[in-house]
Amino acid sequence: MTPYPAVSTTPVTGVGARAARTLTAEFARQNAATSALLIGADHASAVVAAAVEALLPGDTLTLVPGEHSSADVLRGHITGLGSWVADRVRIVETLDEAQPADVVIAAEPLTGTAEETRALLDRLGKYLADGGVLSVATPAAPGRTGGAAAELFRQGALFGVGSDLVVRNQPPLRVHKFRFSPAAVTAAATLAPAYRTSSVPVTRTMHIDSNGVAAAGIALGLAALARRTRPKSKLWLLPALAAAPVAAFFRDPERDVPADPSAVVASADGKVLSVERMHDERFGPGEFLRIAVFLSVFDVHVNRSPVAGRVADYFVEEGGYANAMTAAAEHNVAAYTVLDTEHGTVAVAQRTGLIARRIVQRAPVGTLLAKGERYGLIRFGSRTDVYLPADKAEALVSVNERVVGGATVIARWK
Repeated sequence: MTPYPAVSTTPVTGVGARAARTLTAEFARQNAATSALLIGADHASAVVAAAVEALLPGDTLTLVPGEHSSADVLRGHITGLGSWVADRVRIVETLDEAQPADVVIAAEPLTGTAEETRALLDRLGKYLADGGVLSVATPAAPGRTGGAAAELFRQGALFGVGSDLVVRNQPPLRVHKFRFSPAAVTAAATLAPAYRTSSVPVTRTMHIDSNGVAAAGIALGLAALARRTRPKSKLWLLPALAAAPVAAFFRDPERDVPADPSAVVASADGKVLSVERMHDERFGPGEFLRIAVFLSVFDVHVNRSPVAGRVADYFVEEGGYANAMTAAAEHNVAAYTVLDTEHGTVAVAQRTGLIARRIVQRAPVGTLLAKGERYGLIRFGSRTDVYLPADKAEALVSVNERVVGGATVIARWK
């Protein structure tokens, strides 16, 4: 029995700091006492460093050595970090000695055949506590994974609760997160918003969504092509000057989410269009309080979860593209994310408009979302509707009031 049940058949470059942070994000976001199991640990690994950095009082971390380290070397490394860390970190010789954990992390990228990958996931899944998350990575570069990448995507369709592409790694990595048994709804309230690579940091307080980085890159590429093909023309200035405002459309600022457990926050920046009570059988038989917010092209387009909960359903309804400020927008294309929460069913609708034609939703069914956590966006604005159980929530905003996504308290649980 090898210390680490690797499926890698070809050498791959290690995991950098950004990819390590993504791999350990599920452990780092836990505010309650949590256990983590890190398999394939190397004393010099960025993944070990990220897992140790995520430790909080009450947490425990178990390390299983990989091919490039040993239990003795790991013990020496952990001891050197001080008693506070050493008291919370356990090192075992083999995986068989480990106990089930809330979060299981494979430190080394997976390659190999689909059958090997499936067998590894089956084995690692046995070390997950009920509702726990398995986090693994595989190279995203073509031809580097054998059948591993395809198998991970297949498993993700069944059990995936998140997938992040880490471009700034050599090679780029795709991080997959799996949950093989349902998590308790109450666990969502103990989470901090997850770290996501879809939000690219520019400064400490401002990020740009990856869609904006891609759009700005395309604009600059067109400018370079125009400059090269027509060097005497000034047409290249048009896409070049458009790159900055296009990126700004996708700005994603950090937000201070209210700690009050009774607070319901805005799902997006914008102006309140309506506050009304209504019935909607798609979400249940009871009455709902719906708060609709209009996003202009100048507002932040990233959407956040208004409450902590578990994604129970996600569906898209076809329709038109009427102005989001009009009554006709009720029949526009809309994506609905339905959450199970401690207070009942909550739904958020991402609704298209006259300009907005593209909805992005990044939270698969089964995902636990913290209050204020980013989960998607509507390109170039439009409208978000938050549906709350009417008998359990009271609105705190009025029509035409400006709200800030993830920060403004739009309602409160009774």
